[in-house]
Amino acid sequence: MSITTNVGIPHQGGEPPAGVGVHPHPAAQRQSLGTEAARQLATTTKSAPQMQEITDRWLLKALPWVEVAGGAYRVNRRLSHAVGQGRVAFEQTGSEVRVVAPTLREIPLLRDFPDDRLLVELAGRFTARTVAPGELLAEAGQPVDQVFLIAHGKLDRLGTGKYGETTLLGMVADGDQLGDEALRQPDALWPYAVRAATAGTVLALPRAAFQELTERSPALREQIERYAAGTRHAVNKYGEAEIELSAGHRGEVGLPGTFVDYELRPREYELSLAQTVLRVHTRVADLYNEPMNQTEHQLRLTVEALRERQEYELVNNPEFGLLATAAYEQRISTHSGPPTPDDMDDLLSRRKSTRYYLAHPRAIAAIGREAGKRGLYPETVELDGKRLTAWRGVPILPCDKIPISKGQTTSILAMRTGEDNQGVIGLRQTGLPDEYEPGLSVRFMGIDEKAITSYLVSTYYSAAVLVPNAVGVLENVDIAS
Repeated sequence: MSITTNVGIPHQGGEPPAGVGVHPHPAAQRQSLGTEAARQLATTTKSAPQMQEITDRWLLKALPWVEVAGGAYRVNRRLSHAVGQGRVAFEQTGSEVRVVAPTLREIPLLRDFPDDRLLVELAGRFTARTVAPGELLAEAGQPVDQVFLIAHGKLDRLGTGKYGETTLLGMVADGDQLGDEALRQPDALWPYAVRAATAGTVLALPRAAFQELTERSPALREQIERYAAGTRHAVNKYGEAEIELSAGHRGEVGLPGTFVDYELRPREYELSLAQTVLRVHTRVADLYNEPMNQTEHQLRLTVEALRERQEYELVNNPEFGLLATAAYEQRISTHSGPPTPDDMDDLLSRRKSTRYYLAHPRAIAAIGREAGKRGLYPETVELDGKRLTAWRGVPILPCDKIPISKGQTTSILAMRTGEDNQGVIGLRQTGLPDEYEPGLSVRFMGIDEKAITSYLVSTYYSAAVLVPNAVGVLENVDIAS
């Protein structure tokens, strides 16, 4: 240690007097090679490039994939007689709410009605009203004198049980309608009571207002006649053309003749695609390829991103995504907001052989909370070597591609899968040129004048719902803790 002092000033110990400094010499402080210098000669152990976007992608694993050689898959179904019962839409300006006139065609009587001008006039006759929780809008057995369109909120349909107790028959929510019998049956009676489960807004059309419009509109009268003629078709409870049969007869009874009719315009699902161009400079590929292949890892992460996008599209695409293509009659709303055991059972009961639930991880946590409040604990099942939460033995697959609204609500899906089960299937085409994975190809596009190598990475996919009840959706699931 080198110490510098001022000559002539004695030092008797303790703190150095003023003017005395202690200055360590850099070379004298270190007695061995430092780590910073040593690293210049060391081979660093590295991880492969990491990526937060990668998930388990359970939906891609769960769907049975069907080969589509011609680029399209046609779903042939038994003939169904469409009766509407879709969702009407609304537009809001400040506190004023109006029904979007063309969507009135979702009311069974007005399905395929051609006169847009008359629909606009009819839409103007709906009046908005605010309802409070517990408010009674209709009583069972009373005349149906108005049509209700639910702009916002939930309404309960209430019946009477065997011993006079009140029973919950179902619930309707945003976009649903009640009382359309008033438009075609002057003596129709409410088969159930209607009570507001939450605060909300409904639009009401008095039967008298519709009747006045009918009396001066020949087109509307013809529409009513066409609807009456169409309802004479014998259909089963699913709306399919009835197959006439005879059973339990004795003697020589004349047997009915029948045939199974098919849809004349079945739906075709064309394969969608996700693509990108991966670019890698030749200098990088040539000089920096050890110990890890740069092109290989660039391609690996690009493929992961494409697969993530593929799963997102299978859930959210407006043409073939599961949320968009689920039939309206297979959509139900939660009873109180959070996903209760009653809601999960209700969703499960609407189809046979439910194979999977599909839910956002936060929705799965909410299911556990609600079950715990009742002293229930969801079981777990093993799938692909991992333990997953299950309900009634049906695995709940986590999927963060299911959207969560600003109001902290989301949806939970239940689905039956496989062609043999008339369920949901994934569609793809394999055997592509330069195939890298099943249904995904990587094509060399050349090297440009800047020495950049380009690869076209493409994947082709879609999904098909073979029959409407293969997918059900529990909507308005409140996941706020």
